Amino acid sequence: KKQRRKIFALFSFIYPSIMALVRVTNVDVLNNPARFTDPLFFRVTFECVEPLQDDTEWKLIYVGSAESEKYDQELDSVLVGPVNVGVNRFDFQVDAPDPSKIPPQELCGVTVVILTCSYRDQEFVRVGYYVNVDYVDQELRDNPPAHPLVEQLERSILDSKPRVTRFHIDWSGDGSGIEQPPEQQEVDDDDVIGEEDDDMLDEEDDEEEEDIADGLYTREDDRMQQCVN
Repeated sequence: KKQRRKIFALFSFIYPSIMALVRVTNVDVLNNPARFTDPLFFRVTFECVEPLQDDTEWKLIYVGSAESEKYDQELDSVLVGPVNVGVNRFDFQVDAPDPSKIPPQELCGVTVVILTCSYRDQEFVRVGYYVNVDYVDQELRDNPPAHPLVEQLERSILDSKPRVTRFHIDWSGDGSGIEQPPEQQEVDDDDVIGEEDDDMLDEEDDEEEEDIADGLYTREDDRMQQCVN
């Protein structure tokens, strides 16, 4: 079993709010686009409005195939704590997915990467992004080789349109939590993740990202629905 790392929030400051417990307010993809073999690098900002007795656990999952969960790769997991009241931020860098664990015919094209957070083994938020993988060289794009050239692939995360699902959990640990269905939200450019999550999205939306989005709602969209619920 992979040993979990523990990291500490880079900084925190008091942020008055009536919101309950923890809420993700911003996720920046810091190396995007990047080579497929480069690490994935996220900067996560979240708000905590009550002291937490335990650490939060964050995971990053790469979906290797739209057809089956068996190709999903948990790239890494980290424990973040202690979590202070206020706004907290940390950097989450993970190695690229193992291409040998992805079906060759699925290496190129659109897939999904999922950021999750749990408290006391209860997942309370899941942020999904579409990812487009293609060759850097136009000639290889037009005439892809029979055997993928991984070192020539580029990864582009559609970070302007995350899909967020929140789950109601028992934060107290005394069994008083009430089970409710998850809240799912697909975020548009001018929307926010929650009522006070004004920093979640960068308002820039370039033409390349729009082109990627045009062909998403196929098998990958069905897979995204499965992943975020």
